Amino acid sequence: MIEALALELADEQATEALGAALARAFSTGGVIHLAGDLGVGKTTLARGLMHALGHEGAVRSPTFTLVEPYEMLSPKVYHFDLYRLGDPEELEMMGIRDYMDEGALVVIEWPERAGGILPAPECRVELADAGSGRSARIHTNDRIAGALSEALASRSNTQ
Repeated sequence: MIEALALELADEQATEALGAALARAFSTGGVIHLAGDLGVGKTTLARGLMHALGHEGAVRSPTFTLVEPYEMLSPKVYHFDLYRLGDPEELEMMGIRDYMDEGALVVIEWPERAGGILPAPECRVELADAGSGRSARIHTNDRIAGALSEALASRSNTQ
């Protein structure tokens, strides 16, 4: 993984816009890890991603169900929130590997709670408080770095 980018996110709309850029970069699927403390915008970023892929309803963090499938999207998306995960073995019992099928986009909040069970991500976004907004540190592999840079450039050209 390389550190591709450090961004300042002024508000909720900027966080959603980053999610939309990630949606464009992951148009063929992959694995994204979202890290950061409670309330820093992980679900907001996921909402921007889902809306960019065409989801029109609410996007809530699947804190109690662990996973929310969005199988009508292209690519289909599985949104995980592992905050309340009691034991990483629960992921094995629920069939976590079945969600990692080729072509799906898997977005995982709180990946550090999985205890090494998850596959390596193609992108890790670390969100943190930064004054009145947020900061994002984005680590990607080479395949995603170029696509994400392009998506972010097109986003800033349309603002």
